[in-house]
Amino acid sequence: MIGIQRGDNTLIGRWWWTVDRPLLFGLLGLMGVGLVLVIIASPGVAERIDAPTFHFVKRHLMLLPVAVGLMLTASLLSPRQTRAAALLLLLGAIAALVLTMVVGVEIKGARRWIPLGGFSLQASEFAKPAMAVMAGWMLAQHRLKGGSWYLIGALLAFGVPLSLTAIQPDVGASVVMTAVFGMQVFIAGISLWAAALMAMAAIGCFGLAYLYVPHVTSRVDRYLDPAAGDTYQIDMSLNAFRSGGLIGRGPGDGVLKGALPDAHSDFIFAVAGEELGLIACMGIIALFAFIVLRAFARALKDGQLFTMLAAGGLATLFGAQALVNLGSTLALIPTKGMTLPFVSYGGSSLFALALGMGFALALTRKRRHQEDLV
Repeated sequence: MIGIQRGDNTLIGRWWWTVDRPLLFGLLGLMGVGLVLVIIASPGVAERIDAPTFHFVKRHLMLLPVAVGLMLTASLLSPRQTRAAALLLLLGAIAALVLTMVVGVEIKGARRWIPLGGFSLQASEFAKPAMAVMAGWMLAQHRLKGGSWYLIGALLAFGVPLSLTAIQPDVGASVVMTAVFGMQVFIAGISLWAAALMAMAAIGCFGLAYLYVPHVTSRVDRYLDPAAGDTYQIDMSLNAFRSGGLIGRGPGDGVLKGALPDAHSDFIFAVAGEELGLIACMGIIALFAFIVLRAFARALKDGQLFTMLAAGGLATLFGAQALVNLGSTLALIPTKGMTLPFVSYGGSSLFALALGMGFALALTRKRRHQEDLV
């Protein structure tokens, strides 16, 4: 960066020469892609709900700089400060999840949002990155120091937010949390018996969700047998990809986004498919793959078990959420209301993912001093 010399010992100077710039620029580039897609996807949604044409665009332009600021600020932290911030975030998210059960707004059979004026807070979004860091630290301490208390702490850091999220119910967030913790358990080298028991418990929970949560049952049944119910959303999504072809119809020239529910959020990738085409969509997927693999590579290169588990967990979170969204949009899995990281419109998801990837940037910085590793 112009004006910052390699020997600059200021906070910003040390940050610039130690942060993983390819990962940083990849994340900022993805945010830029998201801004373009929100601009072309959201006007039709706004008009359909009788809001001003650029309602969602203006709100996104307000939220995006805050998200960038959160990510950059979090990336300045040391590993110890990252743990402290994650602990506070986890405790706050758990308190908010409990509050959601009392004052939360119920939409489509799920109580996930706390109304805050003109916005709404989804506490489970913030629980995910906080859980990844704290469970990673507990598992690392268990492997390095032994004793059962750290393992119990890891199970609580995972199990408490998971249980509160499942009660809402939010199966998608529960799946992502389970994927993150499962990856961490695998890397930490916990016994296969313990891993098998956790896997069986997870499968049992998802089976219970299918049996006793009506909208989960409906979505799975419609995925397995489209004739079992309304498949309008996924039909419109697939038609959008067919309409776009290889090179798309051109930005702003899509004809299906006005009829596609949640075109600015959960199904924004379908808008990209129609207006930008298959080649551009493959480029977006490649950018996601680069971010996840780069974060994993830096975490493994660091050599510290805590960094490998926490940063690897955050990379898994980012990638798993993208896979769930892409899989839903392309009818590869049952539809699930989950945003595409840094691309979809959505305040809680945007802020939480910004904090999570800020933590990942902080943990994967090159450490000049041994005390930075503490």
